[in-house]
Amino acid sequence: MKINDNEWITQVNFDDDGLIPAIAQDHLTHRVLMMAWMNQSALDQTLATERVTYWSRSRQALWRKGESSGHEQILKEVQLDCDGDVLILRIEQIEDIACHTGRNSCFFRTLTNDGWRESEPVLKDPREIYPDG
Repeated sequence: MKINDNEWITQVNFDDDGLIPAIAQDHLTHRVLMMAWMNQSALDQTLATERVTYWSRSRQALWRKGESSGHEQILKEVQLDCDGDVLILRIEQIEDIACHTGRNSCFFRTLTNDGWRESEPVLKDPREIYPDG
């Protein structure tokens, strides 16, 4: 995605660790699929390749979504909230699996009177997605 305006990045408010929450949303259904973190390098790489890249806080490294699972996210649009501190990435989710649990969305638990209930099926066994993990 080529951005003509070089000032756009000044409106993105990264936190003290240089990160911003990024919500991945299906561009057709508008369903929230996952949330992860981005730093400026992840955002720049995502815009340059149109393949979503995040920042892993646990590994302290960039990771392109789908690099090991094949479940890539293709960027369609980026939105910034009113405070400039949250991104929505409108994406196409390859193979409809965004969650490492093998589900379409990471938001598959619903709070009921009896506690958390799993409200979405596993589409693919995580052991098949990550055989070395």
